[in-house]
Formats: sequence, structure tokens, C-alpha cells
Amino acid sequence: MNLHLNTAGRARGPRVLRSLVAAGAVAAMAVLAGCSTSPDGNATDVTAEPAGAATIGLTYTPNIQFVPFYVAEAKGFFEDEGVDVELRHHGEGEDLFGALANGTEDFVYAGGDEITQARAADIPVTSVATLYNTYPATLIVPEDSDIKTAADARGKTIGTPGPYGQTYFALLSLLQSNGLTADDVKIEHIGYTQQAALTTGAVDGVMGYVNNDAVQFEKAGFPVRTIEIAPADAPTLVGPSLGVADSIIEGDDATIRPVLEALALATQYVIDNPDESIDIAAEYIPTLYTDEAKSDALATLEATIPFLSAQDGQPLFTNDAEVWATMATFMSEQDLLEKPLEGDAFTNAYVPQG
Repeated sequence: MNLHLNTAGRARGPRVLRSLVAAGAVAAMAVLAGCSTSPDGNATDVTAEPAGAATIGLTYTPNIQFVPFYVAEAKGFFEDEGVDVELRHHGEGEDLFGALANGTEDFVYAGGDEITQARAADIPVTSVATLYNTYPATLIVPEDSDIKTAADARGKTIGTPGPYGQTYFALLSLLQSNGLTADDVKIEHIGYTQQAALTTGAVDGVMGYVNNDAVQFEKAGFPVRTIEIAPADAPTLVGPSLGVADSIIEGDDATIRPVLEALALATQYVIDNPDESIDIAAEYIPTLYTDEAKSDALATLEATIPFLSAQDGQPLFTNDAEVWATMATFMSEQDLLEKPLEGDAFTNAYVPQG
């Protein structure tokens, strides 16, 4: 196993099985007056009491989008906050919330819209943190396209992977926000072939991510523009968030705040140290070993960093109550929920205030 050595002199590396180290970690925390670590890797004088263990689901394959979690583990931020964390990637055929629902996972990385949809389907999950300050899905068109605004999409063919997930929700938001309906455009379900579909002219635009698909088009030498799905001052959707099983919130919630504190430190580290963050991510992402792959990952990370900062003077990870309420109404109107949402799908009770 490849290990990192942080500036405090401690070896860090990807966790494989929490059960192999949990007993030792708990014992160590019980006898050591530990130090927390600042985002630059320097030890501080704050001692964290042992908070327990937690499994965080990161969905599917290792990816640069999860780099704050990798950094939090590799730099020891989770450990310094007193929580023993296992990062768990789902298999491709695994339901997003399945492991959370059956108790295998305590936390899960998911869109706020996906959490809302799950909660309306009686899956007991609540967002304790909004991880992106803006929804990252967007309409992508060739740079020379005559689609200059969302309203120009009328009569055009728009490609989306399928009638599900964040890109589809984003398409519906774009249409509604601009007085259009699905009947005003031709929607093609193209799978995850956005680049081929757009570059060959099979579609006029594709739904994708500002910090991923749009970046890859540019890297491939195909200039594109992005069209926002809703006015910046009137967002309709909530992007990547951290969901927690309701049983944790209602029972022993001692791990929630330490996990968020560690992620806050890691997020700031990523913002301040993108190159070093890529090196850390390479220990978790098997495909991230060539210079080209690292260059692509860095381009994606640099496009992601603007989404990671706090917004409007609010503490990092704050769930915006107004946007969550707007989203619940929008998703209900679009028949994206099994039934109307009862109560909130989020809480700000654990958001770090420092």
C-alpha cells in the first residue's frame, strides 16, 4: 500500500477495511492527547474526544469529485477529529441509497435533489451539508451554436443520458425557468456519450457538468459554451450534498459534526493546494497514474474549486432553506417525487460554525 507522510510526520494511506484498524484506532485515541490539523497540514493544539466510527458511501468508482474525502483521510483530518472513517465506493449496479437504508453506510454522497427524491420514497435520509454552492449541471452547446440563451433551445435537439438523475433534472429546470416544456424541444436519451453526440452534430446541445463534461470538451479541442439552467439569483436545484441516515441523527449522532469539521478542513486544503490534492487522489483513483490523466483531473478540479467555497457569507456546507423548499416544489410539479415531501430533507444542526 502506498502511504503519504503529512507534515506532522504521520503516514497516511487509503483505508481498505475499517475492521482491521478500528480497535487500534480507538485504543490510540483513548490514550493519546491528539492534535487536530490545519488545512496546511500543521498540527494544532485542539484535542478531539473519540467520536466513534462511520462509513461514508461515495458511489460508483473512485473519482476526482471525491477528493475532499480522500484528503480528509490521507491528511488525518478525520482521525484528528476523533472519528474512524471508512470510505466506501458502491458497485455500479448498487442502488445509491441501498447501503444507507440497510445500515451498511452511515453517510452517502448524493445530490440534494436525489436526497429529496429518496426521502419522498420513504428512504430515511437527511442532508447535513450542501457541498457545492451552485448546481453543476448545465446545457452545453458548441461555441458557434445559435443557442445563445436557454430560450433559444426551442425546437432544438437536446441530448441527456436518460430520464433520470441530475442532468435530467437540470434539463427540466432549464425548460421551466424559461417558459418551455418538453414538447418545445426534442429530447434524445444518448447515454453517457455527450462528447460524441455533440461533436458529430447528432444533437444541438447536451446536458452535462460545468466542471467535468465542459472541461473535457475543451481539453479535446472542441470549444463549447454553457447555458445556465436557472437565473443565478433563483436556483431551483441543490447539487452534491452529504446525506446521513435518520437513525444516526435520531440516535447516536456523535460522528456527524466531526465528519463535517474534517471535511471543512479538507475542502479548504483542496482549494489552497490543488496540485498536492491531485497527488493524494492518485492513491485512491487507480486510473490516475499518467501525466495526461493527472492533467485532466487537475483541469476538472480547478473547474470544481469555485463550487466548493461558502456562499453569501454563510458557513461552509450550509443548506439553503429557501432553495431546498423551491426544489421540493419544483420536483413535485415535475412528477419527480413518489409523493409530496413531508417536512424538510435537510438540517443545519451540524454545520461547522468556525
